[in-house]
Amino acid sequence: MHHASEDERFMRQALALAVKGPAVDPNPRVGAVVVADGVVVGTGWHAGAGTPHAEVVALREAADAARGATIHITLEPCNHTGRTGPCAEAIIEAGIRRVVFASADPGVTSGGGAETLRAAGVEVVGGVLAEDADLLNPDWAFSLRHGRPRVTWKYAATLDGRVAAADGTSQWITGPQARADVGRERARHGAVLVGTGTVLADDPHLTARDADGTLLDRQPLRVVMGLRETAPEARVFDDAAETISLRTRDAREALSTLQERGIRSVWLEGGPTLAAAFWRADCIDDVIAWLGPKLLGDGLVAVTDLGVGTIVDAIDLRTMDVRTMGPDVRWHLRVHRPGEEA
Repeated sequence: MHHASEDERFMRQALALAVKGPAVDPNPRVGAVVVADGVVVGTGWHAGAGTPHAEVVALREAADAARGATIHITLEPCNHTGRTGPCAEAIIEAGIRRVVFASADPGVTSGGGAETLRAAGVEVVGGVLAEDADLLNPDWAFSLRHGRPRVTWKYAATLDGRVAAADGTSQWITGPQARADVGRERARHGAVLVGTGTVLADDPHLTARDADGTLLDRQPLRVVMGLRETAPEARVFDDAAETISLRTRDAREALSTLQERGIRSVWLEGGPTLAAAFWRADCIDDVIAWLGPKLLGDGLVAVTDLGVGTIVDAIDLRTMDVRTMGPDVRWHLRVHRPGEEA
């Protein structure tokens, strides 16, 4: 007789292992624990795309002890052959008698592992600590559901919503704390995206740095989209991180290209024109707005025409978090689409 509390105890171990995997990766973070007669005989986690899946690592460690054992996995085992074989098959071959998983796999190609296991006579229990497990891979799950990466639009503006003065100057609307936060956020996303206009106007570097300007270990893919010619000597094309150019003004086209490259989250740092293109395509999910305590009165607004003519057509956002950092206010908002969880 298996007690739910025991399943949860070993699932917590699997969750703790999953966190060892890379937070930003084409693949989800997954942990696995093989238990025979109440004793852990194998553990594993997924170390990123191209490496063995968590279950396979744990089964290898367990070896013969896997026969008749239970495996606890933070995600439903995959059912398809990608770079690695399907984990459902590996579990059956190892002689595992019982599978306990947390999150169901939302992937059309990879999902359905539980059915394969049940058909082979393996006992399957799903949904154990699923809410905890879902928090491991929100961007990955989002991109599978929507067929595109999750997009966060970031901008820095004065109190009156200007992102640059009338003469085009914009440094510095916000203080050093805000800039350090942006560096950390870049590192937390798969790609940083700007338009050719921003490259021409500001020559940004788009690297992830800490407060004292040191490059962080993980750099996002730098993406420049648009049809205007940019200079090859622009800072964004240096060797501090990988950069790609997308010759398009179409937000959805750009995102589908990034989705194919395994990018699950995009930090949109472009100017008002690019932001408007993404809003009009309904491709923005979160907003991080930095407001500096300054007034410009005239100058460049944060976003250009959105096709909103009257107040009832305004785009409504939900405030998730507001905090002060140094002299500035950091405002995190989320786009709410009908039928979606908050």
